[in-house]
Amino acid sequence: MKTIRFATLSLSAVLAAGCASDRVVAPAEMRGGVMTDWSSHKTLYTYDKDPANPARSACNAACAVKWPPFRPVEGDRAIRDFTIVERDDGSPQWAYKGKPLYFFAGDRTAGDKDGDGVGGVWHAVK
Repeated sequence: MKTIRFATLSLSAVLAAGCASDRVVAPAEMRGGVMTDWSSHKTLYTYDKDPANPARSACNAACAVKWPPFRPVEGDRAIRDFTIVERDDGSPQWAYKGKPLYFFAGDRTAGDKDGDGVGGVWHAVK
């Protein structure tokens, strides 16, 4: 009887661990009044020139060097207001409420918001 209980508990623990690893978590969070990614805690931006329907990035080539796209990692999935859009080169990019998300190359550390308001078309997500 003890062996069966132990096996049942062990199986339950394995199943619970498997479910926990499949949990989908939003790729970003609000920190210091702006949205940041989870890993580097750098500010995320939107671009007014991005078309909304369908969501698409208008920032490619040299623009994407200055404003790197916020890219999902393998296995990431859309959740709540976060979706994954396809860029012109076929690569994926995170979007929030239909707007593609970017970093600003001029932001050096977590908490920098130097891209907010650039050219009147780049905005930190608040």
